[in-house]
Amino acid sequence: MDRRQKKTRTAIFDAFITLLSHHPISQITVGMIIQQADVGRATFYAHFETKESLLEALCRELFDHILAKDHHTEGIFHCDAPDSIFLHLFRHLENNDNNILKLLAGQNHQVFLQYFKNNLMELVRSQLELFQHRYTPGLPEPFWVDHIASTFVETVRWWVENGRKESAEQITGYFFMAV
Repeated sequence: MDRRQKKTRTAIFDAFITLLSHHPISQITVGMIIQQADVGRATFYAHFETKESLLEALCRELFDHILAKDHHTEGIFHCDAPDSIFLHLFRHLENNDNNILKLLAGQNHQVFLQYFKNNLMELVRSQLELFQHRYTPGLPEPFWVDHIASTFVETVRWWVENGRKESAEQITGYFFMAV
């Protein structure tokens, strides 16, 4: 992707996040997104098929960044990553990078959390060795992965709803204790 395309993609992400902070996703139209982003309809569709694919791409950006070897990649998320992938994710939430917490607010949080969980399950699969000490033999792996991802999502939901009083390190610790 060239610099212009990256700038356009970022503008679309920013516009979408702004709109989500004020409207339920069901009321947001592609027209509203392109107006807020100040891009043309054809430009929007060159990057995304639908507003749902835009939301999925936003989640994908975050998780691609989390899993990347080089955390200074050219996506919309940048940082100096800690050793723990889960702490890394909580730090992005703690810092409200790219206003990601707006996605967890209001009527849109269930939609975002579902996309978030789908991407999180891939992350959990790649990190299963972290949870092996808690694994019960005979438990189907897909169930175990879903359980871990669900616990993470509920930890995020609880943390956000309770004002994020705990640090990213503390909430990561709570998550590992709860799994």
